[in-house]
Amino acid sequence: MKVLIVEDQPRLGNFIKLGLAECNYTTVWAHSCQEARDALAETTFDAIVLDLGLPDGDGLELLRQWREIGFNEPVLVLSARDSVDDRVKGLDLGADDYLAKPFSMEELRARVRSLVRRHFCVKRTVLEYEGLHLDLLNHSVTLDGKPVKLTSREYALLEIFMHNRGRILTRTLIAEKIWNSHHDVDTNVIDVYMSRLRNKLEGTSGKIFFETVRGVGYQFA
Repeated sequence: MKVLIVEDQPRLGNFIKLGLAECNYTTVWAHSCQEARDALAETTFDAIVLDLGLPDGDGLELLRQWREIGFNEPVLVLSARDSVDDRVKGLDLGADDYLAKPFSMEELRARVRSLVRRHFCVKRTVLEYEGLHLDLLNHSVTLDGKPVKLTSREYALLEIFMHNRGRILTRTLIAEKIWNSHHDVDTNVIDVYMSRLRNKLEGTSGKIFFETVRGVGYQFA
């Protein structure tokens, strides 16, 4: 399981990182809002542990931005702000849980486990965007009510993009998710599959679903 830690205090950040590592969690530690944005743009996470008092902005504002652009990773807010109003505000802005400082590592790990369990249980079986429907149970795709025939690779590509709407997916990440490889997939192969997928979705509908980010990868919507 991969967890993003957003915490600027070295001692607390290291405490969380080591505590999660004891449970064999893979962690990425961001010390600021910008580092957290960059981390979430590069890859997906199973959970996010988010402090609110960050050096370059407020964690709640960062959370609001993530939810507005469609990032749906479960978020556990950590904060010394423990009033009822603070907790309600955090939950209303999209937090999944709220843990006041100070806290025990045992409780933090239990809450992260609970978040991930709940998140996997409520995953949608149909992904939708602008008339594009991807049915995870029937393994089918329709656009404006008309079926779209995709190969297994094209379907897998579309699925990861629809799960990560608004996020730039690098060619390395695509190779890892679709071809189970970090290095062995020629980037031209990825570009060819992306071109085929775009032609099937954009060529006939006139809609634009994908943006090419030069030198990096692709972004859906």
